[in-house]
Amino acid sequence: MKKSIAILGAVIIALIIAAGVALAGFGDKGEILGSTFSMGSADIKFVKDLAQGTAPDNLTDEITGPSFGNIGPNWSHNYALKIYNNAPAQVQLTSHADYLTANDPDELRQIIFVEPLSWTDTNNNGLVEDSEVGSSFGKKTIIKWKTEGYNFGVLGTGGLKGLVLRFSTESVSDTKQGKTAIFDFVFDSLGE
Repeated sequence: MKKSIAILGAVIIALIIAAGVALAGFGDKGEILGSTFSMGSADIKFVKDLAQGTAPDNLTDEITGPSFGNIGPNWSHNYALKIYNNAPAQVQLTSHADYLTANDPDELRQIIFVEPLSWTDTNNNGLVEDSEVGSSFGKKTIIKWKTEGYNFGVLGTGGLKGLVLRFSTESVSDTKQGKTAIFDFVFDSLGE
C-alpha cells in the first residue's frame, strides 16, 4: 500500500510540476501574411503609325515587315521603325535576323546588306528626312545580322528608339534573277 501511495504521490507531484511549467510559459506570435513579390519585365513595343505617339492603341508586339521587289545590283531602300520601352525599368536593346534556310534556298542572305541608322523624328511626322538620320550601327549581311546581331544600347523607361534600316545590295549575279527569300528581324530587350 505504501508503494501505491508513493507512486500516486509521485504522479500527483509530476502533474503539479507539469501544470506549473505549462502555466508559467506564456506565448505569442506575430505573422507577416500574404507577402507579394512582383518581378519586373522587359517589354518593348513597336509604334504602328510612326506619325502618332505612344498611346497604348498605337503600340504592338509585331509589325509586318517590308516587301521589296525588283532588287538588282547597287539597290538600296530605307525602312523606318520606332521602338518604345513599355517596361518599368531601362532595357538593353539588341537585334538579330532570323530565317529558315528553306525560306532562302538561293542564299540571298549573302548578298543583301542591312545598315541600321539612328533616327530622331524631330517633327514627329513619321517620315525620314536626311537631317534626322544619325550615326550608323554598322553594315552587315543578313547572315552577319543573324550570327552577330546589333546592340542598340540602353533604352530608358518610356524611351523611344527610332531606327532606319537601310537595306542594300552591291553586285548581284545573274543566277539570283527572279529569286525570293523571307527573313524575320527580331528586336530583343533585356531588363537591367
